[in-house]
Formats: sequence, structure tokens, C-alpha cells
Amino acid sequence: MKVLVFGRGGQLALAMRDQGAAAGHDVVCLGRESLSIADAAAVAAAVRTHAPDLIVNAAAYTAVDKAESDAQEAFAVNRDGTRHIAAAARDADIPFIHVSTDYVFDGGGDRPWREDDATGPLGVYGASKLAGEQAMADLGPARNAILRTSWVFSPYGANFVRTMLRLGADRPELRVVADQRGRPTAAHDIADAILLMAPCVADGRARGIFHFGGEGPTTWHAFAQAVFDSAARHGRPVPVVHPITTADYPTPARRPANSVLACDRYLALPGAILPDWHVGLDRAVDALLAAG
Repeated sequence: MKVLVFGRGGQLALAMRDQGAAAGHDVVCLGRESLSIADAAAVAAAVRTHAPDLIVNAAAYTAVDKAESDAQEAFAVNRDGTRHIAAAARDADIPFIHVSTDYVFDGGGDRPWREDDATGPLGVYGASKLAGEQAMADLGPARNAILRTSWVFSPYGANFVRTMLRLGADRPELRVVADQRGRPTAAHDIADAILLMAPCVADGRARGIFHFGGEGPTTWHAFAQAVFDSAARHGRPVPVVHPITTADYPTPARRPANSVLACDRYLALPGAILPDWHVGLDRAVDALLAAG
């Protein structure tokens, strides 16, 4: 299968490169240095040139706090870019999987969020990602699906695991928010989920929105502790991690308190499982520490 991935240097694009190649697929990743997904003509031309069997949108504006003062760029990428890719995929009748986020919800309540729950993003990032989902819906029926995920980490780019390892190397004590819950999700597991979904999207078994995340909801505080426990296997020091509240750590953008996604719809697909995020965490920590 030939897979065209919009995005090149981000966590998911690099994971798609890795997992796609490992599965024997031809993966082409296009980043900002090649084209802007905000340019509809360039996107359509890329789809015609590469003529893939599957299109994946791994390109996104993900700077949650910066988006609060940079809404125009966030919407240009997350809404308009998504519309352009979805339209090009529809016009060429190519299956398309778009990756979205738990931030489309307001984080209220205690139960996991289902695909059909009412959305209510708290900030610009979530609003721009939701606008991308809505832009896909506005285009009408097509062979496409949306995969919402959460708390993405990997050996690549900027993410929570890398940040914790950096801070933990220098500080004996850290303070981490303990009143936000979600599913940590390895980017390589998301890539595997996309490849599993692909034939179902192609033949019509998978349409609409799906949720996917690592098995075992947790808090940022417990996630941080797991990072240090994993790093301790390499002889790294384990700092004391103090739990704090969201109010103790104010940020420009509000975060949802409950980001836990209900993944039953994804689990109904043939062969689907929710991977244990601890396994992906160990792999990411091993790779990060090996790379120094």
C-alpha cells in the first residue's frame, strides 16, 4: 500500500514512517518545507502526483498555549488544511484518515467521552481542530474517518515524556498536575491503529469518528511518575513528584479536566486492541535515553 502522509517532522508523521515501513508499506511524508496544507491547489497537486492508496493527515498546529494568541494560523492549519486534504481525497476517491484530539471536549463529568457526545472546546486549539472535523463533514459523504486521540508521546519532537526526562535530570523535586485525567498514547500505537483502520475505511466498514488511546486512564502526575520509574531502569535518578491542582499551574489555554476517551467503536473493528501505554512508554524512554 502506498500511504501519503501530510506532515513530516511531527511525532505522528515520523511514527507513520516507522510503522508503515515495518509493515511493508511505501510511506511518503510531506512537510511544510514541501507544501503548506493551507494551500488547496498544492494539496490537490500532491495527491495527483503521488496517487496513494491511503491519505493520512498528521499535520497540525499543536501549540496549545500559543494558539490563544495565534488563532489565525491555528485555524489555517487545523481547519482549512484539513478541508483541503479531505476535498482532494474525496475528489480522487482515496481513503482518508484525519487525526483529531480530545481537546474538542470541555472535560466535564467523570465518564469517558463517546464519539457522539456534545463537543465544547475550551480554547483555540480545540476549536480549530473541531472546525477541521466539521469541515470534513460539510464536504459530504466520502471514504474517510476521524481518529481522535490524546496525550501523544514518542521519542520524537516536543512531548511530555521528553520534558519530564529533561527536568528530572536536573531537579530533585517536581510539581505536576494531578486533577486532569486522560489516556497517554504512544505515537507508534496511533500509527498502527491507522494502518489497522485503513482497509475498513477503504471498503466502508469504518466511517465517521473513532476514539483511540492507550489502555489505562491516568493523571499527568501518575504519568510523570511512570516516566521516572521507566527511566530508573537505566539508572536515572527518580525525583519526588508532588501533585498539584490545575489552579496551581495556570496556563494561557484551559485544559479539559477529563480527557478520557471511550474507545468502544474502535475496538469493534477487526483485530483492534488498546495497547498498554506503559509498554510504549518504556520504548520511548529507551530510545530517548539511548539518543542522549
